[in-house]
Amino acid sequence: MRRHVKRIRYRFFKPRTWRSRLVFWGGAILVGLVAAVFALMADWADHVFRHIIAYNQYLPLLITPAGFVLTVYITRKVFSGAEGSGIPQTLIALADPGSRLSNRLLSMRMVLGKVLMAVLALASGASLGREGPTVHLGAAIMHSLGKYAHLPSKYVERGLILTGGGAGIAAAFNTPLAGIIFAIEEMARSFDRRNSGMMLVGVVLAGMTSIIVHQNNYSYYGTTPAELDFSWVWLGVLVCGVVGGLFGGLFSQGLISASKKLRPYMQTRWLLIALVCGLSVAVLSILSNGTANGTGYLEAKQIVSCAGLDSCQVDYGLMYPLYKILATAATYLTTIPGGLFAPSLASGAGMGANLAHLFPAEMASTIVILGMIGYFTGVVQTPITAFVIVMEMTDNHELVLAMMATALISSGVSKLVCKKPIYEALAENLLAMMSDEKSRQKNAGDK
Repeated sequence: MRRHVKRIRYRFFKPRTWRSRLVFWGGAILVGLVAAVFALMADWADHVFRHIIAYNQYLPLLITPAGFVLTVYITRKVFSGAEGSGIPQTLIALADPGSRLSNRLLSMRMVLGKVLMAVLALASGASLGREGPTVHLGAAIMHSLGKYAHLPSKYVERGLILTGGGAGIAAAFNTPLAGIIFAIEEMARSFDRRNSGMMLVGVVLAGMTSIIVHQNNYSYYGTTPAELDFSWVWLGVLVCGVVGGLFGGLFSQGLISASKKLRPYMQTRWLLIALVCGLSVAVLSILSNGTANGTGYLEAKQIVSCAGLDSCQVDYGLMYPLYKILATAATYLTTIPGGLFAPSLASGAGMGANLAHLFPAEMASTIVILGMIGYFTGVVQTPITAFVIVMEMTDNHELVLAMMATALISSGVSKLVCKKPIYEALAENLLAMMSDEKSRQKNAGDK
């Protein structure tokens, strides 16, 4: 009996075990703090650009291309490896934790670069989200802390990356459950029992820290009066699932194909690409009255909250989803650090608002929610994560079954159009782009 008690005490008070726990827990709190600061900076940058277009709607024709060129230049010269969403970098690191490439992609310099460049791009009028970058910075923070603490074995390194990524989603959206699901569904692609407990605690701590900093347990997109009307809702599920999956799949496939075609020119003609894409986003800003720019949080929140309410009418026009989709694609193709989550949710909300015209007025809020899930799932092809994120952010549980069905239909339709998940394909493209850059540098050195 004494031997058994001593063994339990040894395991409980084992220094190595507590060192691991402190790294996981302390790192998760730090991720929450950094994510909250990042959110505040991103909101500030978004407001800066809105003030610019309020002063003169044609100023983006100058500011946006110049801002894109500056952001891409600094990223290439100082923060190489921080390009794009951040989720591809995390997936690459997960494939070979502890390697030289993993250490480079998950360095603290990447955290700094991701935050600063995304904020600069938002102030210039880019259409991007901060959730992918928050996943990247979360994984980088946890990985760096584990490295400095000299934690053993590769499975611990993998657990740190998974926990950091999940904590990033939880802190970015204030959705702890979605953080866990995302870590399992998108990044791990399986359930890792050895790290599940630490992952759960880490995600919850990050989410709580972010909420405390914001001083509000708010839902990003507010609440919705959506109610389940079985006479129409399943038709809405089918329409939103098919339409959202189709357009989401087309967006993903188009972005993947365009990224591959532009990759050979990114080393020599990046300035031209940044200028053209910047001008494109500026034109879309003028056409949309500024709604195509930014993260899309404000537009999505207003669409969701006001759908079906006579006292709160918001109409961004039938073209809003298209403007937002095109602006997001143009921003991403420059390799500017920024994600796809929030812009995709905003595009989906706009798409749902358009589809709502085909249904009875009392179904408007329901169709907006289902449209948001349908398009978002079509883009990322992670149905469980999609409906959990929207469910938590809209504080709506009455539509759970309809959300699940919409996400599953959308995922199936999207896979018919886009065979490979977007983040997996973008990770491969990023590896190829870094290989091209390495070869170019080597050839320049030989000369």
